[in-house]
Amino acid sequence: MTTNWAVSRSLDRIGEICRESLEDHELRAALLVELGRVVPFRWFAWPLTDPASCTGISPMARIPCPQELPALIRLKYVTVPGRWTSLLASGRIAVTLRTATGGDPARSPLWNGVLRRYGVADVLSAVFADGHGCWGWLDLWRTTDDGPFTERDRTHLAAAAPVIAAGLRRSRAAQMRRDAQPRRDPLPTSGLPQQAVLTLDTELNITSRSPSAGDWLGLLQPGPSPYEAIPAEVYNVAAQLLAIEAGADSHPASARVPIGLGRWAVLRSFRMDAGEDPAVRLAVTIQECPAGERLDVFARCFGLTPRQRSLLELAAGGLDTAALAAALGISPYTVQDQFKLIFAACGVRSRNSLLALALGTERGRRDGPLKP
Repeated sequence: MTTNWAVSRSLDRIGEICRESLEDHELRAALLVELGRVVPFRWFAWPLTDPASCTGISPMARIPCPQELPALIRLKYVTVPGRWTSLLASGRIAVTLRTATGGDPARSPLWNGVLRRYGVADVLSAVFADGHGCWGWLDLWRTTDDGPFTERDRTHLAAAAPVIAAGLRRSRAAQMRRDAQPRRDPLPTSGLPQQAVLTLDTELNITSRSPSAGDWLGLLQPGPSPYEAIPAEVYNVAAQLLAIEAGADSHPASARVPIGLGRWAVLRSFRMDAGEDPAVRLAVTIQECPAGERLDVFARCFGLTPRQRSLLELAAGGLDTAALAAALGISPYTVQDQFKLIFAACGVRSRNSLLALALGTERGRRDGPLKP
């Protein structure tokens, strides 16, 4: 039996891990090892999320059924009990499948449709969110042989969740800084591919794709075998649309995804014009993330205040100090003081460097003198 001292020490180690400057996969891998010391589990699924839409990106998982990935994702999104956005709405942070279903796992479409066939007896779900957005969710699976999760297990994960949320957010901010570092090989000048369109049926089978789809899919994280060619983000945004249609959630069916070298893509899903066809398909588009949407993610990752976000957005539009002050109804000195705070939060020393970091451009990658 795990002692109170072991639980307390585990929370301390989780805090230490989250304060390290780890890439998000390394961070999650280290946290899974530490969580497993106190809360043993057989399998897991841990995606990050777009902080505003809560749609999954950059997944990590060890599951017994990768061959059922589309069905697994679809059912996860349309299942309300234990859904990460349901946890956000309830403020509970972590819950077990048995508790979320009132002791009847068959009430869960995810368990009924997939998990029960692999001997999964219980799932411990947690969401990682703070005042700046939702940064990911975690499902831990146990089989009948493992036994159900206990209230002590749930309490431990719930206690760790706010610390993990802060760590995930800092990790994504740190990756933005790494992407912005000057590099010997310049960014490609040819630009990103044209918008791609994929269509899917309601079982999330890919039915068609535009010529540029292959280029975009190659820039995203490959899926597990046998779905290496289709990144999970495609299934996630389509599944989020199905969740909206099923009344399981109301967040938009979109996700902003980093693709390396400081560049971002945005995926969106929508229902194609039905006409009289009841089997009308879903569509997923992939294109370069617009500057305004990228700025939103940036501001959330670095924990900027609403006023600081406004300054950043207006500065990205080319306004100087006097124009910024007039637009926000504050003094030029307040503008300068706020920029100093933004510089400190983002680890830069000039507006050019701030905008280069926020927008993923080459402009101002090398910091000059402090210029608030």
